[in-house]
Amino acid sequence: MELFLHYLTMPYMIEGIQATLQVTALGLLGGLILGVILAWMQLSRFRALASFARVYTVIFRGTPLILQMVFAYNALPQIGIKLPAILAAGLALACNEAPFIAEMLRSGVLGVDRGQVLAGQALGMTPGVLMRRIIAPQAIRSMIPAFGNETVSALKNSSLASVIAVQELTLRSTQMASATFDFFSIFFASGLIYLFLTAAIAGIQLFLEWLFDLDRASKQIKLMRMMPGYRAQGLDDPLIAAEDAPPEILPDAGVAELPPPRAQTERVDRAKRNEILKRNNVAVDVAALRKSYDKQMVLAGVDLTVRIGEVVALLGPSGSGKSTLLRCINNLELWNDGSIKVGGRRLGFSDSGKALSPRLLAQARAEVGVGMVFQQFNLFGHLTAKENIAGPLRWVHGVSRIDADRRATELLGRVGLSHRADALPRHLSGGQQQRVAIARAIAPNPSVLLLDEPTSALDPELVNEVLEVIRRLAVEDGLTMIISTHQLRFASEVADRVVLLADGAIVEEGPADEVLSNPRNPVAQRFLNAMEAEVA
Repeated sequence: MELFLHYLTMPYMIEGIQATLQVTALGLLGGLILGVILAWMQLSRFRALASFARVYTVIFRGTPLILQMVFAYNALPQIGIKLPAILAAGLALACNEAPFIAEMLRSGVLGVDRGQVLAGQALGMTPGVLMRRIIAPQAIRSMIPAFGNETVSALKNSSLASVIAVQELTLRSTQMASATFDFFSIFFASGLIYLFLTAAIAGIQLFLEWLFDLDRASKQIKLMRMMPGYRAQGLDDPLIAAEDAPPEILPDAGVAELPPPRAQTERVDRAKRNEILKRNNVAVDVAALRKSYDKQMVLAGVDLTVRIGEVVALLGPSGSGKSTLLRCINNLELWNDGSIKVGGRRLGFSDSGKALSPRLLAQARAEVGVGMVFQQFNLFGHLTAKENIAGPLRWVHGVSRIDADRRATELLGRVGLSHRADALPRHLSGGQQQRVAIARAIAPNPSVLLLDEPTSALDPELVNEVLEVIRRLAVEDGLTMIISTHQLRFASEVADRVVLLADGAIVEEGPADEVLSNPRNPVAQRFLNAMEAEVA
């Protein structure tokens, strides 16, 4: 036993541990830098860069690490690059680790919900802001276990550096065993040292997973749980998931937690309101818009004008082009022909007609102010309800943290979610998530608000609470809105004008009450009759 402990603490062995750690650290650090570059190249829009990265990956994943180390130490001097053994081993390990790390990075980035990326773009986030604030924080959480595993693998692979005379732990153990013939004690001690090192890596991995766990409770709450009188006092348990809480919706599907509406004057006569709207400036102007996917025509020469303060409801069967039209207005989709102007400005193009870069396009979206609410909510999963609203105000519009938090608190109160400000999206019901998404969209005071089937992903009992929020925004704030919806009653109550699309073309357009009560086009008649039959 004394001999075994002696081997564990020998300076000769400790120097070997230091060499092992140096090679591992060089390999991981260099591999991370190269991996980031390779991942960026593979995700790039430029095929040449992506192809180069794939070729590199095939070569370095397909050849043994031991040959790469020999090449770095013995072949590079032939072209005038002479490296010390430890540096050569670190370089080879870095080049070998880079493709594996790149694949982890790429899978982490691609694993972030595409809807969140679209939401960030719609809010005016530049590619850099999107990566730092939305994609990277979520990707890192999913990659921690894989990085831990790769670190352990790199530590063990560093033993191959012995072939180029690096005096790392395994080589020193072999040399000592050859001199003393005490193979068992020496290699057992060496194995135990490796086990200690990998256990430390596992411990760091577990700590990072705990640190980045969004659902972890504070230490104070966990200690409170252990107190004998915790349950007896009737305290709410913050660790219980929100799904277990009683429903907030009344049995008749009414809204339970929305505050009472502000005092309203009598509804303005529709004819008088329409006359007022006709005198307003144009907010959105769509002219001869054509959009196709391959050979399938989605929008066939759409013309649409929306004035400031007007609420337009887009109706039509699935596949008629409603969602595509909204995405084109916000430049989330490119179109084949035609023009779109928001506030007199061609969004996505310079004054000379040249398409803007992604960064300049993001800035243009923020300046023009086109808010968007999606079918699937698309909240940022790593941010609370309050942070979902306040974050984009800070990152895109430069609002101070205090003012952004104040605005977020105000809007959460308006949509009846003040008590859920610190809840993550996955702890909110569908209706609550959509209300947060609406609050996020109107936070920067957009000139136009686009709503793409805002209730289609909700259970029937949650629809009314979202429609009530939209109704109040239309009546109280006078927002310019374009709403894609199948809710005919809602469209008749809120919309000033109804636009009915079929096969990518507008087949009927006019005042909401006229179109919904007396459609002239046969296609519109059939669609509205079918919708009324479903409701009945």
